[in-house]
Amino acid sequence: MIYKSGSPEDTQRLGKEFAKELKAGDVIGLDGDLGSGKTQFAKGIGRYFSVKDIINSPTFIIVNEYTGKNPLNEKIFRINHFDLYRLEKSYELSVIGFEDYINNDSIVLIEWSTLAEEYLGRTLRKVKFAFGTEENERVIEF
Repeated sequence: MIYKSGSPEDTQRLGKEFAKELKAGDVIGLDGDLGSGKTQFAKGIGRYFSVKDIINSPTFIIVNEYTGKNPLNEKIFRINHFDLYRLEKSYELSVIGFEDYINNDSIVLIEWSTLAEEYLGRTLRKVKFAFGTEENERVIEF
């Protein structure tokens, strides 16, 4: 499916809707150019799961960890939000303990997910982001 977003708020709303399908153990790749909406989408996912912290791109620290709560059953779990833009080789993921974050007690969101796919040896469920024709328009493909 392909959606068009006209603003960061629209992109967050799409993330919030998408989050309704997520469950602990899911690993999602968020791919697209810089500024194409990946972090805004992650903010929407966080909003659905009642994350209290401000969700920012973890570009310089690689991973941000948030506590979320499933609105359907009130179960508390982790949301691990990665940004792999600064990594060059998949083996670097072992250095940061990446595999410890992939578990049935958390949702993992990975911006720039190609290295994660190489490291894990599998294709991830992906959301792709691109710039639209208008200034604030984004094209989001599931």
